[in-house]
Amino acid sequence: MKSPILYASSTNGSVLGSSDPIADAIGLLRPRTVVEAGLHAAGPWAVRFDPFPHVKLGVVVRGECWLAIEGLEPVRLNEGDFYLLGNPPPYVLASSPTVKPRSAKPLWDSAVNGAVRIGPKDEEDTYLCGGHFSFDDMNASILIDVLPPLVHVHAADPRGRLLAHLSELMVAETETTAVGGSLVLDHLAQILFVHMLRAHADQSGRPTGWLGALNDDGIGAALRAMHADVAHHWTLKELASISCMSRSLFAASFKKQVGTAPLTYLIEWRMSLARDALRRGTQSISELAFATGYESESAFSTAFRRVVGSSPRQFRDAGRVRPRP
Repeated sequence: MKSPILYASSTNGSVLGSSDPIADAIGLLRPRTVVEAGLHAAGPWAVRFDPFPHVKLGVVVRGECWLAIEGLEPVRLNEGDFYLLGNPPPYVLASSPTVKPRSAKPLWDSAVNGAVRIGPKDEEDTYLCGGHFSFDDMNASILIDVLPPLVHVHAADPRGRLLAHLSELMVAETETTAVGGSLVLDHLAQILFVHMLRAHADQSGRPTGWLGALNDDGIGAALRAMHADVAHHWTLKELASISCMSRSLFAASFKKQVGTAPLTYLIEWRMSLARDALRRGTQSISELAFATGYESESAFSTAFRRVVGSSPRQFRDAGRVRPRP
């Protein structure tokens, strides 16, 4: 029997059993999207940004610039390039790596009509547009732990050409005051975010973690099956069969790519769903036990305590919040 819904629909959550781990993860993270003021620059310039615990995303709409992330070599961003920063340390955007940077915060605090300007307007040669995503802190590691500091999609890449159409819509919305603009921007930013995640998963030298494993015909099939029916009493034999592998090869391949054993991954995902539901008071503990594949409340509580460190009841009472509208 398929498990019932633990959390529901796009911004507020996702439906359990979607067979789409990316949608499941983003639904559980409940991203809060902020489309930031665009940067219009002329002449030599450099801006230093503070560390950010979740995700930043940007595109070079016009011109070119350098991106220097602390601890990494500077990267040249050309017109039409997109970048995604996962839990970035301090970083600098600049016309040249040699320009001394100024702090970004005062500039963005003084933005006018959704624009930050450096240098004369009539000499502008660079325009950057972007935003950031903040996630539910309790589950943010689900995604942050599998993202690198930088995902760079070049304008010439096939996915870059698709992203360009989305960025055109985004820029048009930021430059108008049409009714519903904030809602359109929110959804466009989330679509861009998903495409950037796909781009990262598609890149050569497959990234580690569940995000990269989704593109593996074998391991990805097992991941999708677990997400599609989280309450099923999955066995290593069943998952290996779905992946068309022997049990030993499947177990070794899964752990190498995802970073944990298959059934451990399943338990941790179940507990992520349970934590979210308990915190929001959407289901009783006995209902959650069934929804996450346990035959009794006692068995569920034992697994929950082992993973989370407290009983479901203690966790619920300590951190319950109202569901977001």
